Amino acid sequence: MYEHDVLIIGAGLAGLRAAVEAEKLGLNTAVLSKVHPVRSHSCAAQGGINAALGDRGDDWEDHAYDTVKGSDFLGDQDAIEVMAREAGDDLIELEHMGVVFSREESGKLLARAFGGQRVPRTFFVGAITGSAMLHVLYEQAIKNDVRIYEEWFVTSLIIEDSVCHGAIAFNMHTGEMETIRAKAVIMAAGGAGGGFEPSTNALVCTGDGLALAWNAGAPLMDMEMVQYHPTTLAGNGILLSEGARGEGAYLLNSEGDRFMEKYAPEFMELASRDVVSRAEQIEINEGRSVNGNVFLDLRHLGTALIEERLGYLQEVAMEFRGIDLAETPIEIRPGVHYIMGGIKTNVDGATAIPGLYAAGECANVSVHGGNRLGANSLLDTIVFGRRSAAAAAKYVKTVGTFGSSDEHLVGEIKRIQTLLDRPTGIRWAAVRNELAHSMTEGIGVFRDQASMKTADAKVDEMRAKYAEVSVENKGKVYNTDLIFTLELDYMIDVAKTITQGALMRKESRGAHARTDLPDRDDENWLKHTNVFKDGDGVRTETSDVTITRWQPVERVY
Repeated sequence: MYEHDVLIIGAGLAGLRAAVEAEKLGLNTAVLSKVHPVRSHSCAAQGGINAALGDRGDDWEDHAYDTVKGSDFLGDQDAIEVMAREAGDDLIELEHMGVVFSREESGKLLARAFGGQRVPRTFFVGAITGSAMLHVLYEQAIKNDVRIYEEWFVTSLIIEDSVCHGAIAFNMHTGEMETIRAKAVIMAAGGAGGGFEPSTNALVCTGDGLALAWNAGAPLMDMEMVQYHPTTLAGNGILLSEGARGEGAYLLNSEGDRFMEKYAPEFMELASRDVVSRAEQIEINEGRSVNGNVFLDLRHLGTALIEERLGYLQEVAMEFRGIDLAETPIEIRPGVHYIMGGIKTNVDGATAIPGLYAAGECANVSVHGGNRLGANSLLDTIVFGRRSAAAAAKYVKTVGTFGSSDEHLVGEIKRIQTLLDRPTGIRWAAVRNELAHSMTEGIGVFRDQASMKTADAKVDEMRAKYAEVSVENKGKVYNTDLIFTLELDYMIDVAKTITQGALMRKESRGAHARTDLPDRDDENWLKHTNVFKDGDGVRTETSDVTITRWQPVERVY
């Protein structure tokens, strides 16, 4: 058994930022990750991190309003104000830690425009911002002697007397199940985009943290809000950063028209992601596409700018399409990218379960609402990773014991062994693939009652099939077959919360665009959806959206 003041599950940006803060506050801190920390999905974030810096005439209140509007007024405004107000200091702190942001010739930090912003406030490191930040925070964690359980996989949270006291985890190196006791746990395990296909997300994005918290009794909020990114590479879903449009790239249909003029005449390609994705999907649905795709056009930007600021995109285009972006437009379409919903928390990361906190994409402090603005995700991880650690530090001082029962370990050992002993049956990959395609079809850019009910029924079918999934590899050491099977269990749970949230919301708002109910309904549905685990089923309810200063208005770009 291992013991720590705080256990952080997940080693992406939220988890590592929390770890650095917790260690600074004097806590015995550990981070557990199923992959090496710098392989966390945060490394895939390309475009940048938002902050309103006063030295260039920007204001945090403007950033806050853009975020509220971007959320289609579903974001909690108290949380959005916290994020926008603290963004500048957190950005400067990252620079002081060693993140080498791109700069103007004068030496000032360079900002580019991102979707839904009235002024450029996205700071970046070329097209590798997430990777650059992740490496620096990993270095800081090592420097501060944070204990890292690398390639460990959490199978269950330890809940005793309704309080979280740690986790049970599978040590991939040894094949042993282990107990890690902690006075506080911070869930920072990332999103669940791997439950859709195609997706910009890495294979590891299977909703582990969401399912762990949900099964422990924490509600998941606004799970129907699944973001489709407008520019994913045709065929495989690889992300082509919003930074391209931030630098001035165009979107063209098969007729060569910049079609965003019809849908967002003021902001054009830099309207919010949900608006742009819907516009693309309409062009595709109405036949103004090639092979079901539209085009991202960077030709007018020139080779020098593309190589300087968007070099990674040029590499992707050459490797996967043999295309020089300075000479040829590239085929793109909307693809699943981000889960706006997540574990319901307050502004300090606290969940409904004492001792359990959450930050990053797996959490829903409700700064993104119905639609996340590009580059607010990295900001979310940093601000609320830090704040969750600070809150956990205060909580830890009130906890006198780690708990002592072994029943959780015994139960998980039995559950895993039962899975290993299951006779040959269905392979996990077949079920995962069927689930992911069904979710994309039913919970798409556009959806309706029939498509969502079909997806919901398919989730139930996959749950039934899971009982027949077998693990062919009966060993324990680095048994990825077992890990993938356990991840599938999480994915099915998360998919159920998404379909139930979607069926619950009787309007269109943000990413939840219903063709059978196309209008936003503030009178009845300016509300959060909450999905609870209820025995073997689910329970749903609504909760109020926090409004501090900005009343909902028509959302026009």
